[in-house]
Amino acid sequence: MKFRTSRDTLLRPLRVVTGVVERRQTLPVLSNVLVTADENGVSVRGTDLQVEVVARLQEGVDVEDPGVTTIPAHKLADIWQSLPDVAEVNVSLEGDRAVVRSGRSRFALATIPASDFPSDKPLLGEGDGEDGESESGEGQSGEEEDDAVRLVLPHAGFRRMLDRTKFAMAHQDVRYFLNGMLFELSSSSLRAAASDGHRMAMCTLEEAGSEGVNRLRIIVPRKSILDIERVIADSDADVSLELGSKSLRVTQGEYTLTTKLVDGQFPEVDRLIPRNTTHSVTGDRESMRQALHRAAILSNEKSQDVRLHLDGDQMTVRATNPEQEESEEVVAVDYDGSTTEISFNVRYIQDVLNALDTESVKFSMPPDNNIALIEAPGDEDSLYLLMPLRR
Repeated sequence: MKFRTSRDTLLRPLRVVTGVVERRQTLPVLSNVLVTADENGVSVRGTDLQVEVVARLQEGVDVEDPGVTTIPAHKLADIWQSLPDVAEVNVSLEGDRAVVRSGRSRFALATIPASDFPSDKPLLGEGDGEDGESESGEGQSGEEEDDAVRLVLPHAGFRRMLDRTKFAMAHQDVRYFLNGMLFELSSSSLRAAASDGHRMAMCTLEEAGSEGVNRLRIIVPRKSILDIERVIADSDADVSLELGSKSLRVTQGEYTLTTKLVDGQFPEVDRLIPRNTTHSVTGDRESMRQALHRAAILSNEKSQDVRLHLDGDQMTVRATNPEQEESEEVVAVDYDGSTTEISFNVRYIQDVLNALDTESVKFSMPPDNNIALIEAPGDEDSLYLLMPLRR
């Protein structure tokens, strides 16, 4: 194997692919990336057996000798990062070493045979051969689930949907189905939802459904959502999704990410939305955000609670801590209910206000104040549920 390229051509692909590779692996080959050079260009693939990312480069690379091998991922990425801008780089396989040359620099990296690199068939939930590997060692990246539903989304809409919901995903919760994001596809829309049991965030992308689909629900792992964000971060190109019963494949340009799904049942979102709200408070989003930020400085570090006292045209935000310190902020609002006080985890409210970009925000509550429905007037695609703290 031998090819020539520039530092800039391969720098981002290495960063993106290496992002899914853990530095410490029980299986040594999983610390490597699979590098393939052929008549179609150069491809780089990394996996942790739960999610994989493939970058395929056809332009900016000159393949002199086709071949395939695996190279330590983070070492290769660190070397590439350290090279001068616009440097020309030669990569070749010499015996059991991958040699990287640029100018007066030379690096020889230990390799592991490509045949040891895992096939992606187990990742896609399909049948394997006897050894679970493809003959070429590169895996069957082109294989798809027979029941996969395919759709193409505008980058801005897909990115917005992730930004509006990702913060509510649980992290290492025993309710494993909460450790990810729900994608709910219908014939007319795609909805994302995330919850950690104390709050829920929802965002709907209208006119992004798939004709003939009644209802398809999948749960994408938390880590995979963060990997998807990294893959699509630097391009405005449309994003292609293939939703299957066991995997999700996301493609944008030269990048393809495939991930296993969480095998579980996400709560029925619509049943959780309160329908009989009797009072609401509407205020300037930025004013609320700043007031909560200041009040949170003296909140209890453990519970992070703030009390919202609602009375007429003002909301008083109060916070205290075990040292008997306290803060108080008054915000002008439009409130249509009787005088009341509700406590919330301040970080949860801040996450919602930071995710939104509208001028105002509306909190609606049922008579017993057992849940808050948060909306952004004029921006109806997003919805949030927040449980109050019991005092």
